[in-house]
Amino acid sequence: MLTTMPETQRDFFVESDMLESQSLATLRGCVVAIARRCPGKEEPNDDSAVVIRAASGAIVMAVADGVGGCPLGYKASAIAVECIAEAVLAADWNVDLRAPILDAIEKANEDILDLGVGAATTLSVVEIVDSKARAYTVGDSMTMIVGQRGMLKWRSTSHSPVGYAVESGLLDEESAMIHDERHVVSNLVGSSTMHIGVGPAQTLRPRDRVLIASDGLFDNLHISEVVSKIKNGDPRKQMEALIGFADDRMNGRTDELPGKPDDLTVLLYSQKS
Repeated sequence: MLTTMPETQRDFFVESDMLESQSLATLRGCVVAIARRCPGKEEPNDDSAVVIRAASGAIVMAVADGVGGCPLGYKASAIAVECIAEAVLAADWNVDLRAPILDAIEKANEDILDLGVGAATTLSVVEIVDSKARAYTVGDSMTMIVGQRGMLKWRSTSHSPVGYAVESGLLDEESAMIHDERHVVSNLVGSSTMHIGVGPAQTLRPRDRVLIASDGLFDNLHISEVVSKIKNGDPRKQMEALIGFADDRMNGRTDELPGKPDDLTVLLYSQKS
């Protein structure tokens, strides 16, 4: 079992604009990662991500989406994933990672507030240890777990008025994607009222998928569309199909939905069979 930092590998994606996805092998599966800047945007990508892989097969993944309307959104998201990495790499992976992850999110909140410029970011973190996944969420970057037959086993709730309306059944997903307030987020890292959503531990079966993505994905694709693209097959090809679909929507090449150009970061973990 992993107990020391030299037995870990960490990969950061900060201010990234990747042409192709990157595959990161783990003992029990792989992570495919991509981070792209909004089409036509000249400013830095406001998304940041990190993947930390242990020799034991345990991994921690995080995606942060800096709030574009606030100053230094890209800096806020980078601080968030750096705090996660620092805490996780210093932790004893033989014990529960919940405490260091929660402490890291609290530290990120303090560090971003200390910038004093109103910067903020969403943050989603997933730990996978001994084939059990648990998610931690602040904001509307979403996490989902999908079985190989396309069953949506679990997904996080977006911390937004529209997200809560969907969760309570007051609004369906199609209406949510065109709602006037779909961009409003009610919980952010960098806020004095920040709170952390902690999901249940979910046992991963062979070929299960765990996906974390910034809202650039879910503001352009229905959840069912995402599930259909990642439920089975080669993870790298799945990512290519998923990102291609999102890119078509963002650039107005499909008629089904109005696209929302945005920065886009996706991490896709696939459990080995």
